[in-house]
Amino acid sequence: MPSSPVSAADSSVLLVQLSDSHLFAETAGRLLGMDTQDSLQQVIARVLEEQPRIDLVLATGDLSQDASAESYTRFRQLTAVIPAPARWLAGNHDDMPVMEDVCAGSDLLEPIVDLGAWRIVLLDTSVPGAVFGHLDAQQLELLEEALSSAPERHHLICFHHHPLDIGCAWMEPIGLRNAEALFAVLDRHPQVRALLWGHVHQEFDRQRNGVRLLASPSTCVQFAPGSEDFLVGGEAPGYRWLRLHADGRLETGVSRVTGIDFEVDYSVKGY
Repeated sequence: MPSSPVSAADSSVLLVQLSDSHLFAETAGRLLGMDTQDSLQQVIARVLEEQPRIDLVLATGDLSQDASAESYTRFRQLTAVIPAPARWLAGNHDDMPVMEDVCAGSDLLEPIVDLGAWRIVLLDTSVPGAVFGHLDAQQLELLEEALSSAPERHHLICFHHHPLDIGCAWMEPIGLRNAEALFAVLDRHPQVRALLWGHVHQEFDRQRNGVRLLASPSTCVQFAPGSEDFLVGGEAPGYRWLRLHADGRLETGVSRVTGIDFEVDYSVKGY
């Protein structure tokens, strides 16, 4: 669903989240049977159709499936048609040094963005060679400093791995392993309004201590909510939009493409 209309007097900002695109070095790479470049292009086309003014694009990890320079370069080229600045963060399939090489000379990996009355903080929960996530001491310090230095701003905190049980038993071991350290920092700062992540390839929307907890669909394959074992979901690829208001209110929704049909290839392991 497209974002709500905004009057000229509204000082809100609009963010678009693209997550878990899983691009390959080759242009026709497929994840579980789905052409991930084609699905990303269809999602981007929907973004352009529905969102006339975007203030920031957030790419919340697993931009690549194979961590190749070619896949990151193509992600950058494909998303460049969206007329807005962008920020990336790493997921478990990504390789930060390769991302840094591709992003050299840009601000794509800058972890703090101030927009309107809000501060957006992007954290790296990736662990080289692992599927689960972890926030190291440096990332926790970055978060603490970002919050402490802007107490007057509303904060949106973004990362890749889910920090709590989302109801999929098979995903519990591959979430954020030290979520208690994250929440210990957040609980000291009442200006935190929302957390936003990817990784789970499905919608999630709850609250914790007045803070909105949001996960979003992948731009390619979806995972079935509430599944005990790994299971591909039937919903289409999509994106999340977030409208951040000056008074701290947050409106958000998910929009999905139509007309993507594919046969799931369960012979692929480790998605």
